[in-house]
Amino acid sequence: MRASQDQLIRPGGRRRVLAAGLLAVALAFTSACTDGDAGKPSSWQGGAEDKAPKATATISEPAADAKDVPASTGITFTTKDATETAVELKDAAGKAVQGTLAPDGRSWLPAGALEYGTSYTATVTATGDDGRPATATSTFTTMAKPANQVRVSSFLGDNQVVGVGMPLIVKFSRNIPEDYRDDVQRRMTVTSTPAQEGIWHWVSPTEIRYRPKEFWKSGSKVSYRVQAGGLPMGNGWYGRADLSVDIKIGSALLMTVDNKTKRMTVTRDGAVIKTIPVSLGKKSTPSSSGTMVVIEKLRKTVFDTFEELGPEEGYRTKIDFAQRLTWGGEFIHAAPWSEGQQGSVNVSHGCVNVSMANGDWLFKNTQIGDPITVKGTERKLQNGNGWTDWNMSWDEYVKGSALPYEPPADPDAPATPDGAGTPSPTPTA
Repeated sequence: MRASQDQLIRPGGRRRVLAAGLLAVALAFTSACTDGDAGKPSSWQGGAEDKAPKATATISEPAADAKDVPASTGITFTTKDATETAVELKDAAGKAVQGTLAPDGRSWLPAGALEYGTSYTATVTATGDDGRPATATSTFTTMAKPANQVRVSSFLGDNQVVGVGMPLIVKFSRNIPEDYRDDVQRRMTVTSTPAQEGIWHWVSPTEIRYRPKEFWKSGSKVSYRVQAGGLPMGNGWYGRADLSVDIKIGSALLMTVDNKTKRMTVTRDGAVIKTIPVSLGKKSTPSSSGTMVVIEKLRKTVFDTFEELGPEEGYRTKIDFAQRLTWGGEFIHAAPWSEGQQGSVNVSHGCVNVSMANGDWLFKNTQIGDPITVKGTERKLQNGNGWTDWNMSWDEYVKGSALPYEPPADPDAPATPDGAGTPSPTPTA
């Protein structure tokens, strides 16, 4: 607060008058010693006041003294004429909370959910080109732990190795209303090394997936995180906890099946490594044409179709080297009974039949998330019948995002971002 001349020369009545009289004498003496140029200022300067900082800062959320603030809260603020901005968040004991400043410089997000029922103080410091800092503070208290909490889970577990077509799959234990999906998506980040362009896509109110614009680059390291702890998710429900997963992308193994030739061509990192005769679905039960990925791998299983096809068409058969492609029951699998037709005639109920030897070879070389494209059959793959993320064009996929898509300025920058067995235990939050 700037001090007035009167405040600077108080503090008692008689002394104030005396000081004022002395000041008048001093001014008169100074005036007599000037050169008489009224346009020039006096050569005597006294008690110059400090200038206010050029920059300013204001915290808009959480508001000062706010109560019942969600534990997921970030710090939203505005600055003016700032060349440098710093944000600090401390609890009542003075312990600092780690966090990250948003790229736009207008918000700051803690590295994890805050503690429930706890007081925090946020401080934003803006420094202008004059080198003088301006600060804004806001003290607030987080809400009590909510009774209604939404669990967040990932299909993939840490350190899993998956194929180049593997979508990142996150599920919620409760429907997320449309009005809240953008807020949830803002708290979901993907980082890949090397960097690859990609986006999240809501496939249902309880499930969201992420895929890159092109297949993952072989050998990539991918990390994804959902900062859901304490996040409002509609109708009095809140995220239970944060979730983070680190995975690895294996070699680029691609399978292409052509109904015209009745052959599967297998490539690894761009080179053909095997050509396999196949038998696809017969006319009454055709295989689906489209791009699918391996969902699960079963060394031995039993196909039971009596409920689906009835007592006349149904069957119950032991199967080796089964790899699921659709929820509707299309698999790649060994079929020793059709080895005589493989490569020439379609006799299956919609699956990709291969020999026992080729089924064994495929099973040993593929992993969850490896893509397979089937061409030239009578039926088109229905989106949603399996992990059909790659059966959609990029433009179609982008439409499933709750946030507008902005391509990265740097094409090499991120947009945000197990082989022979069943997936590792599902992590949940």
